[in-house]
Amino acid sequence: MTVVSDRAPAVLREYYRILTGGIESYGDGRNLAPLLAEDLHFEGPIAGQRTGAAPFLRGVRGFIANIQEIDLIQEVHDPDGAAVCYDAHLPEGTSRLTEFFTFAEGKIQRLCILYDPADYLAKGGA
Repeated sequence: MTVVSDRAPAVLREYYRILTGGIESYGDGRNLAPLLAEDLHFEGPIAGQRTGAAPFLRGVRGFIANIQEIDLIQEVHDPDGAAVCYDAHLPEGTSRLTEFFTFAEGKIQRLCILYDPADYLAKGGA
């Protein structure tokens, strides 16, 4: 399933390919890890602010396990970053998420995700 367009940076296209590939494909995250800076800065409504790729790889596993499909709403890219808004189809309904990315040296350096945490959890997000 293609989430972002061909105009998206390669690292972002691969990121969403992995996110939508299912938990069996994700495994221990070894395919996602090379896309992330080792000192990745992550911020989200449930996790708060975290630094490091390893905590993100553990946390995103729950999202991948529960996501059924992603429908792209809007994407914006430039050489240093991107913003992607999408509807995530979860076991109990659909929740809207927006992710903001900063890239450095071909990797995701910073990721800030915005969504309503109560809505996300109520619809089966983890």
